[in-house]
Formats: sequence, C-alpha cells, structure tokens
Amino acid sequence: MVDSTPRSRVSGRVRHVPVPPAAHALSTLSRIDYENAVLADLGPAPYRTAEQWARAVLEDADAGTRQALREGWTSLGLALGPARSDGHVLGWPVRRDTPDAVLLAADPTLGLRGELLFQRGPGTLLLACFIRLDDDAARALWASAESRHPQVMHRLLEQAVSRTT
Repeated sequence: MVDSTPRSRVSGRVRHVPVPPAAHALSTLSRIDYENAVLADLGPAPYRTAEQWARAVLEDADAGTRQALREGWTSLGLALGPARSDGHVLGWPVRRDTPDAVLLAADPTLGLRGELLFQRGPGTLLLACFIRLDDDAARALWASAESRHPQVMHRLLEQAVSRTT
C-alpha cells in the first residue's frame, strides 16, 4: 500500500492524519493502493450529518473549484452521475450513508476505482480517500495527480470548515 500523506502539515483546524482503522473498515475496495486522510477540528460547529458535511465540502465549494474537481475526476476515469441529486454528492454515487459516515464510490471507466469517506467524530470531521489501481494505465493516470491530491483534500476541508463554523 502506498501512502504519500504528509504527516506534519497543520494549517488552522485541519491536519493530515493516518487513515484510522475504523475508516478502513468502511471501504468497499478489495485492495487499497493509495490512501490519504485529513481531519478537521470542528469546535462548536452546528450539527450536520456526514452526508451534509460531504455536500458542504464538495457542493458548496465555489463554482470554479467544483468544475475543476469534476474535470479532474473524469480525467482519472471516474464515472460520475448528476452533480446535485439525492443519490450523488457532486457526481459521486452515495454507497453507504449513516448519520456519522457517508461513503462515496465512483465506478471506473479507465481502471481507477475511488472512494471518499466523510466520517463525523466528537467535534471532528474526517475526509479519507481510497484508490485502487487496476492496471498500468490507471497507475499512469494516478501518477499525474497523486502529488497534488493531499493539498487539494486539505484545502477543500479547510475552506468548508471556514464557511460553516
């Protein structure tokens, strides 16, 4: 398993963390080739379910960010649905949904399988990403995005926390 998570980045109330075992347990991937997680300290943030937080992070981002995310995901071969619907969060199909955790999982068109997990904890929100690379073409696609991925996750979560708290 490859994990390129920077361990020492701390900015405001969001920091990179190792993926917790409880988050691993929620993944449906048979193998994880890449993982990354960021954790936000929410403090006295208003109550939201995990899905509401996922929508705040992804769908409430500015229009340019939303467009760049969707273009990036489709360039990696992720099959997305409607940008805003009950069964999708910015195009990602909702696979599992409880008040404390929502798992978004996009099917591959080019051999890269992706999952995003939003998990609430006491005063915290975890955003974890799991990637499975099924072939050399998928590995080549992911190699072009991997170095930027931790920073994008950090920025998305940090901006959402700033907007909502």
